[in-house]
This record gives sequence, C-alpha cells and structure tokens, in this order.
Amino acid sequence: MKVLGIDEAGRGPVIGPMIMAGVMVEEGSEEKLGDVKDSKLLTHGKRLELDKHVREVADDFMVVEISPAEIDKALADDKMNLNWLEAHKQAEIINSLGPDKAIIDCPSVNCEAFEKYLRGLIDDKVELVVENKADENYKSCSAASILAKVLREKRMEEIREKYGDAGPGYPANAVTIKFLKENWDKYPEIFRKSWSTYKKVAGKSGVGGRGNGSDGYGQRKLENF
Repeated sequence: MKVLGIDEAGRGPVIGPMIMAGVMVEEGSEEKLGDVKDSKLLTHGKRLELDKHVREVADDFMVVEISPAEIDKALADDKMNLNWLEAHKQAEIINSLGPDKAIIDCPSVNCEAFEKYLRGLIDDKVELVVENKADENYKSCSAASILAKVLREKRMEEIREKYGDAGPGYPANAVTIKFLKENWDKYPEIFRKSWSTYKKVAGKSGVGGRGNGSDGYGQRKLENF
C-alpha cells in the first residue's frame, strides 16, 4: 500500500510563499525516511540533511509553492478561505501521486468537516487519515514538513538577498515588521496583502478572506464549518 504524508510550511507569514509537500512510501517502510520529525523541532542544518535523504529514499514526492498573490486571490473569494486553499493543494498532490492512503496534517480543529471537503476533491478510492499534529505522529508527514520547510527557508533567503533583511516573514517578528513598514509599497510581489498586518501598515482596514487567513499562523479554526 502506497502511503502519502502531506504537510505545509509558511501558513502564517505576511511575506513570501506557503509551501506544501507530499512524501510517499510503501506502508511499513517508513523507517527508511530516517530520523524525521516535525520540522519545527529540528535545526535548519538537520532539516537540510534530512531533506536530501528523504528526496533520495522516498518512493515519490511532490512540492507545491503557493505565492502571496494566489493566497490573496483565494482569500478575496467568498467561496474560498485559507483552509480550503490548503485542501485544494493537498488534492493536487494526492491526484498527482496516486496513493492508496493519504495522511493529512489538518489545518482545522474540525477534522471531520475538513476531510469531507477534501474528499470531494480527490478519488474516492484513496483512504484518508486527517488529523491535527499528524506531522508529529506519522513519519511520512514529518518528512513532508521538512521538504516544505526547507523550500520555504530557501525562498525567504532569496527574498533577503534580493530585497534586504525581511526577517523570517512572520508578523510577530520585529525585523519583518520593520521591513514591511519600509517596503510595503516597493515590492508588492512578496507581501500577502490580505493579511491584517499588511493592511494596517498600508493604511487600510479589515482582514482578509473569511477571517481565517489574516495573520493566521497557528490558527486552526475552519470558521465556515
């Protein structure tokens, strides 16, 4: 049985893309992925080491990049929100790799409702496991979190090299906020304009999407459900 783990990195930053990754292995062979764990629990050096290893030993993998513009577009649509956007990207990975089982690190506290939404986007034959903290409990999801985080960090390093020190891109970071205040109108392509942090700096008001996209890192609520 082919088992696919899916996780993301960069859900909450006001700067840069969100990255989603899927890693597929045969059920029972997860140990070959090595000492993988939730990427937040690893040093970046260890993530780089494991990223290389996972790419070499996984039966298949896929990494999807979601730009700030695509995120903003989704949050401007009354029929979408950040969680639903994640579901569509998860479905893209599932439909491309064709697993027998997909394990999802769920972005919603309402995993049952999120699974129902995702089920409508994929082949009915695929078994789904949709859980919070799946990146801590399943090696395939841990491996996916590492691939996603490594590419997210690479993109942020490219932003820092091209535009200046933007910090890690998160609204809670002082370096990021300083960069945002000084450059919000200079480099529109790197900012998530639907984030309340951006709107406040730009002299606008309100929040993006249906309330669960703006500065929503760590936010697990799927309000529409």
